[in-house]
Amino acid sequence: MDLVERYLNAVAAQLPKETRDDIVAELRDEIMGRIEALEARLGRAATDDEVEVLLREVGHPLTVAARYRSGPQALIGPELYPWWMFGVKVGLTVMACVTLIGLAVRVLVGDVDVGPAIGQGVSSLISGAIAVVGLLTAIGFVLERQQKKPDFIARWRVKDLGLFQLGGDFDAERWGERLARGDWSRAPAKSGREVRKGAQMSPVARAVASAIGWTVVLLWWTGLLQVAPIRPDELAGVVDGVDYGRILADMVRVAYWPVALFAVCRIGFDLMRAASGGNVRVTALGDLAFGIAAAWGVLWIWFWSALSPIVWVGTATEFMERVRRLLDGSGDQVGGLATILMIVVVWAFAAEVARVVRATARLIVGR
Repeated sequence: MDLVERYLNAVAAQLPKETRDDIVAELRDEIMGRIEALEARLGRAATDDEVEVLLREVGHPLTVAARYRSGPQALIGPELYPWWMFGVKVGLTVMACVTLIGLAVRVLVGDVDVGPAIGQGVSSLISGAIAVVGLLTAIGFVLERQQKKPDFIARWRVKDLGLFQLGGDFDAERWGERLARGDWSRAPAKSGREVRKGAQMSPVARAVASAIGWTVVLLWWTGLLQVAPIRPDELAGVVDGVDYGRILADMVRVAYWPVALFAVCRIGFDLMRAASGGNVRVTALGDLAFGIAAAWGVLWIWFWSALSPIVWVGTATEFMERVRRLLDGSGDQVGGLATILMIVVVWAFAAEVARVVRATARLIVGR
């Protein structure tokens, strides 16, 4: 029975050493019993082809060995899969935004034509999607094999389930069925209140989404996520006589490690608060610290960065005057893009201040 021994050797190679001999002996008895029953029906010795058919009925050595191994038998199990899918949606959305915004800027400043930009965008989205899905799958693989699952998986709450409704309007199977029927009608519009309610997520869900989004941003910032050929310092050229490419390159050079550190800390904090169940005061304390750090970064852009001479104004009157010239088209000596960037920086600082105020209030009242 050379075929049987070769089969058993293949199974044994996939088994842990401490249980290998016992399992192989048990399996040998089972197989030999089947062969004896087959030969009794045939009234003769089984041929090699007949033994081969019988061994295929027993199962492939990899499959048979898996029955005797402990631990998960799936890359990502059904309990973790919804979280993995949610992470994929968030990661791909952030990556798509980074890619499309970068390409739009390059087209607007004349760095690349629309046709090549579309080709670069498609290529970047495909390569970036593979990287994002691969990273999340690796994380899911590790989590699936932990004896103690994170609290947001093992000790879920009903209010956490709303996050799985996100993206329901983009269900590929449902849209495929509608297209097959020739149904091009739009879904009924939801009221603003319904949209806001549907978009609400639990603290745990927000923490997971934030961690995934910041991970994608960090990978892009450090060049590990190849959204080629777009880099943070390649998103602009010369506009209105200002070399924004050089300015951004200088800013990236100075801010590279602070931004990377900020993203790493943000990811770590989000994972910590997701694991702890999204404690309100812990979340508020983190939001306060990160809001202050982000506000300081915006102040650096306004006062000390290479962009400061382009966007800085000394008084509110000067600010409003530049905005007025931009809106009425009367001309702006430093250029329309510079004025737009000035508005963006001021708005970003105001947003971070508001974030700090809200975080402080939540830290005090605890809700």
